[in-house]
Amino acid sequence: MTPAPFMNLILTLLISGLTLTLVSAQPQPQTFAEKLGFPKDKKVIILHIDDAGMSYESNQGTIKSMEQGIANSTSVMMPCGWVPQFFDYLKQHPQVDAGVHLTLTSEWKNYRWFPLVGRDKAPGLYDGQGAFWPGVQQVVQHASANEVEAELRAQIARFRGFGLEPTHIDSHMGTLFEPKFLDRYIKVGITEKIPVMFPGGHATLIADDNRMTGELRQTARLIGQQLWDAGLPVIDDLYADTYGWNLPKGTPVTDKNLREFKTQKYIDLLKACRPGITFIINHATDPGELFSQISDSGPTRKGDMLAMMDPALKAFIDKEGIILTTWRELISRRKQVK
Repeated sequence: MTPAPFMNLILTLLISGLTLTLVSAQPQPQTFAEKLGFPKDKKVIILHIDDAGMSYESNQGTIKSMEQGIANSTSVMMPCGWVPQFFDYLKQHPQVDAGVHLTLTSEWKNYRWFPLVGRDKAPGLYDGQGAFWPGVQQVVQHASANEVEAELRAQIARFRGFGLEPTHIDSHMGTLFEPKFLDRYIKVGITEKIPVMFPGGHATLIADDNRMTGELRQTARLIGQQLWDAGLPVIDDLYADTYGWNLPKGTPVTDKNLREFKTQKYIDLLKACRPGITFIINHATDPGELFSQISDSGPTRKGDMLAMMDPALKAFIDKEGIILTTWRELISRRKQVK
């Protein structure tokens, strides 16, 4: 006779195997892409550029990547000095997908920006220089949720003050993905009726991102449903780590090497995407002589711009039947869904 402990182990393994079979046999939940009328099992991509308005070089890189390349979305850092110039461009190109890059940190040493809401209303947002805190955890430590919400609304108000409506809101450095502030981020999007960059679907690529805590992963689908129920379009997934794609050590920093390296990284990423709407963030910039005085990130940012303009990347997307979309299209499709 089989010993009881061994039999129990066999039964456990059989039950586990049956459970796995049953789980794998279950149909996958409908993606938000399908809910919005995109074909089933299609990869639907937004190629988005962060940091418009941060600098002249950021503006130029954004414009070139959209006009001469395949990038199709951007968001503007409303506290920054080159915002008016970018809005001159937006007013001449009103169909550009442009949202608010909600900003609560000022991370560079010699080039800084400041809260819009005022120290009297949000003292916790200000560091010793009178700028935003440099790091996310410093904001979490010093600022209240009420102060953050006030600043978010001030940045949206400034965007609208230029006479345009933002296509979405997103979060600079992921600060608003912190549990202390997340509900205000969602609340502001819903009350202002602006789509929110949040992976409310399968969230596959974002699963390993440090901004997605275990607690947040468990509630992501609930938040996605909340946004959907409020009449807003929802994305299924998010990838935000292209900033860390740097040339291998020892590789000469040339335009050719940057373009080839970054293009291949984007191709690999697109292969890894699951069906649904995936929001891919880059920081396309055309860094000039002075950009190094702001940041040492010029090469990776320029690589983003060169990849967005690379015919090889567009050819891959066309060959694979990947669908490029924008927040404007998502908003239009959401209005047609009951």
